[in-house]
Amino acid sequence: MSSGPTLLAPAISDADFKRFSEFFYQRTGIHFGSGKRYFVDKRLQACITHAGEASFAGWFMAVRLGSQPELMQDLINEFTVNETYFLREDYQFDCLLKSVLPEVVAGRRDGRSADPVRILSLPCSTGEEPYSIALRLLEEWPEIAVTDVSIYAGDIDTTVLDVARRGRYGRRSLQRVPVTWLQRHFTRDGPEHHVVNDEIRSAIDFSVINVCDRGDIGPLGHFDVVFCRNLLIYFDERSSRHATENLYDILRPGGFLFLGHSESMSRISGIFTPRRFADALVYQRPETGDAR
Repeated sequence: MSSGPTLLAPAISDADFKRFSEFFYQRTGIHFGSGKRYFVDKRLQACITHAGEASFAGWFMAVRLGSQPELMQDLINEFTVNETYFLREDYQFDCLLKSVLPEVVAGRRDGRSADPVRILSLPCSTGEEPYSIALRLLEEWPEIAVTDVSIYAGDIDTTVLDVARRGRYGRRSLQRVPVTWLQRHFTRDGPEHHVVNDEIRSAIDFSVINVCDRGDIGPLGHFDVVFCRNLLIYFDERSSRHATENLYDILRPGGFLFLGHSESMSRISGIFTPRRFADALVYQRPETGDAR
């Protein structure tokens, strides 16, 4: 029995590549140069075929019109990179616990704010980073017993957010997690997988967030700490500056921003103050005034 004709992957012309690259850049801040051509073509062809379109032109028109919003989300999911694992670059978590959070809590005691300490992980990918933050707080920060902390996490990719909400991970993701932590905070699910316990999963608020969209990121409110690691390396200068300004706006005065180890704010903007702690370099929004 025939299952119907098989759609051939449409060819992507130079003009199609240019139109798509400009559109995707405007929507996400991610720029694809000519060196990414093979990567882009293969993923574009997969999106077009999956949508049931026979040509780039028909698919691209549907995406731009927005009549099928799932097409744009499928596109984003196809083109974002989500390689991560628990306790990655954990020297920054050391800095969070030993230096940054004590400073934030001291500000609370000085009467600057009575709100919970708010931490954001963006992009959170499949959830390893926000869960790592929660685990480090629970296991190694005594102040958690008397301090109200809220952890939020976001990503532009809905597929990885679904994985994060389920909290089910294999051996590769969990390779750096101590066995005692696995026993206390995870439930075994098969020979090689563990699931984060309900009380931790329910404590983290996962949502779709585009760091380049001011209307998307603005309603999140203000945070004391933002982890935005290994994202800006995918942006050009303009998009990096735009994302940085959005991150500045959602940080409370005196709030802290963690970037990836290969990222430097000095190449992007001077609106943050570099703070070199014993364990890591962190960027701080000034306590007063607007640095822009």
